[in-house]
Amino acid sequence: MTYEAARTDPEFDTPGKGQGLIGVFRNRYLLSLLQKKGRTTRYHGSVLGWVWSYVRPGAQFLMYYLVMGVILDHNREIQFFPVYLFAGIVAVNLFSEALRNTTSALTDNASLIRKIYLPRELFPVSALGVALVHFLPQAVLLFVVALFCGWTFSWMGILAFIIGMLLILVFALGLGLFFGAINVGYRDARNFVDLILMFSTWASPVLYAWTMVHERAPLWLYNIYMSNPMTAAVEMFHTAFWLPLAPNSPRPEHLLVFALIGGAIAIFTLIIGQLVFRKLEGTFAQNL
Repeated sequence: MTYEAARTDPEFDTPGKGQGLIGVFRNRYLLSLLQKKGRTTRYHGSVLGWVWSYVRPGAQFLMYYLVMGVILDHNREIQFFPVYLFAGIVAVNLFSEALRNTTSALTDNASLIRKIYLPRELFPVSALGVALVHFLPQAVLLFVVALFCGWTFSWMGILAFIIGMLLILVFALGLGLFFGAINVGYRDARNFVDLILMFSTWASPVLYAWTMVHERAPLWLYNIYMSNPMTAAVEMFHTAFWLPLAPNSPRPEHLLVFALIGGAIAIFTLIIGQLVFRKLEGTFAQNL
């Protein structure tokens, strides 16, 4: 078959070009293998192993609680501040690990990418799955702490938790596809990700109440702040685990609207990330 005939053949695929995120679902077995590899190598050679999934958030909580809760007296200003704080930390940790993993997924699997062809999106999606697996112990710990403090089950709370988690995963995957593709040729992309992660804890109501921004910021800036997918996600976590313990605490007006806006931003980010990824994926093997 000549090149021209092959190029017009409907079954002909350009080498190095996949089907985007659709190709991930058509290669679920390969995805499961990559996720298993990521889980088993995460703590390879570590004595504590999976215990580190509890140690890091525990250390973060202790440090922030002593500074923000005790020294700055947020423990008195915000009811059940330990649950409020830990819910935010768990949400931000999921975003941090998901974005960091997806950004470095291609460079971490450089030897595999150079040898054989796989749909390139498999690597960041599998990295996202590994981040989700390591998030689950923290979520279970949050649930146990909230239950110990008097939390009661509600379907609205579970729905808020799922919405917040989906916001984080979609937003992190979109950013990870974008920066991961650029990171193959320009390692500066990793530094931009580090900057984003450095500000992520402070750009959402994790260590402070959203009312502080509402009282001090202009309305237009407050609306931008609340439309941030991470702000909406953190507030969804608070709605799920903290508000049932402090029902008289002020709730953000139009939170669902802000969550929808944050979801639209996250989906738009995912589309842009996929387009950039598709544009650059043909050069991944040689650049790695």
